[in-house]
Amino acid sequence: MPITTISADFVAWFRSVAPYINAFRGKTFVIAFGGEVVADGKFVELTHDFNLLAALGIRLVLVHGARPQIERHLAKNNLGDTYHQGIRMTDAESMQCVKEAVGRVRVEIEALLSMGLANSPMANADIRVAGGNFITAQPIGIINGVDLMHTGSVRKVDVAALNDRMDFGEVVLLSPLGYSPTGEVFNVTLEDIATATAIALDADKLVFLMDTDGVQDKKGKLLKELTIAGAQAVLSGKRKLPDDVSLYLPCAIRACEAGVARTHLISRHTDGAVLQELFSDEGIGTMVVESTLNTLRAATIEDVGGILHLLRPLEAEGILVRRNRELLEREIARFVVLEHDHRIVGCAALYPFPDEAAAELACLAVDAQCRNRGYGQVILDHMTSLAKTQGLKKLFVLTTRTAHWFIERGFSEADVSALPAQKKSLYNYQRKSKVFVRKI
Repeated sequence: MPITTISADFVAWFRSVAPYINAFRGKTFVIAFGGEVVADGKFVELTHDFNLLAALGIRLVLVHGARPQIERHLAKNNLGDTYHQGIRMTDAESMQCVKEAVGRVRVEIEALLSMGLANSPMANADIRVAGGNFITAQPIGIINGVDLMHTGSVRKVDVAALNDRMDFGEVVLLSPLGYSPTGEVFNVTLEDIATATAIALDADKLVFLMDTDGVQDKKGKLLKELTIAGAQAVLSGKRKLPDDVSLYLPCAIRACEAGVARTHLISRHTDGAVLQELFSDEGIGTMVVESTLNTLRAATIEDVGGILHLLRPLEAEGILVRRNRELLEREIARFVVLEHDHRIVGCAALYPFPDEAAAELACLAVDAQCRNRGYGQVILDHMTSLAKTQGLKKLFVLTTRTAHWFIERGFSEADVSALPAQKKSLYNYQRKSKVFVRKI
C-alpha cells in the first residue's frame, strides 16, 4: 500500500476518534476482567490500553478476578472447589487459598501496570495504582440450609475514597475481596464488585471482558446494542445462553437500571478490544443502554457543522447540490437530524409547497459508517408524517444517484412538469435530476 494511502487512512482514523477523546476526558470507567486474562498472559496488551485511557484523562477503576488462580491453589492444597447454586462456598481453609491467590494476581497486575520500557506502548507511562479497603462486604449467609461461610456480597462502596484516589490521577485496582467492620475478609465475585462500584460512582461506562464476543441473537449474529428491555427479553428467552452471557448480562441490566450510562460486554480474546469498542461507532461487542441511543429531532443552529459534515462528501460526488453554511443557517428550521449516542448520523430537509399540497424531501443523508442500519427509512418515515401533519398530499424528491432506493419505498418516476410551479422554475436542466413522487 502506498505511503500516501497509509497516511490518509491514519489521518482519517485519528480524526474519527477525536470526538470520543473529547467526550471521555474526565469520565469514570469501571473495567472488569477475570483472572483468565492474567493466566493466559494477555494482560500485557491490556495494560497498553489502560495506559492510553489513563493518558487521555479517563478516570479508571479496574476490577480483577482470580478464579483459575484460586482453583489452582485449592487443588494444590487438596481442597475441594464446592459450589452451591452456582456460588462458591468458602470455608476458613478455602479463604486462605483465596487470599493467597488474589494477592499474587494483584501483585502481578500492579507490576505490569508499572512498566515503562522505552520504545513500547508503556514508554513514559506514569500509572500509579491505588488499592485499599474500598469495599465493605457482608456474608451471603445461608441459602436453602447451606452456609456459604466466607462467601460475601457488596454491602457498601467507599465512593469518597475512590474519588480521592482518582482525583490524584491514580488508577484504582479492586480485588475480589470485601471487608467487614468486624475485621473479616469475604470472597466476593468480580461482577458484584464491578457492578456495585459502577453504580455507586455513577460511572459513565461499565465494561466486562468475557469469553464470547458479546450477546448474539438466535442466528448467531452479534447484537451490537441492547436496551434494558431487549436485554431482559434475551434472558427470558428459551434458548440456552453462554455461561458468561448469563453471568454478565444481568449485571449490565442492573447497572443501567441504576443509572450507569453504558455497559459493554466484549471479548477478552481480541487484542485492543477495549479501544475498538469505546473509540469506534461500530464497536466490537454488545452495548447495553437504558433506552435507544437514537434521537430524531428538529435541527438547531448548533447542528449546522454536523449537517455540513454529512453533506460535503455527497456534494463532492455530485449526488447533492452544494449548500453553503450561510444558506444552511437560514434554512435550518427546515431540517431534522438523527443522532446516535449524541453524534449526528443523518439529516433531511422538508420544503412545503402548500398551494399545491406538496413537499420536497431534500438533503436526505446518512453517515457512510452508519448505512444499512435503517436510518434512512427512519428519517423518511418521520418526514412523511411531518408533511401529513401540514395537510400535504404528496412528497417529491429530485435525485441523480439514488433512484432505486426511493422506488423501493413507493416513489414513482414523474416528469418535471409534475413539480410545483415554483420548484419547476428553479429546475436545473444541466443536472438532469430525476423526479420521484409518492402520495402520502
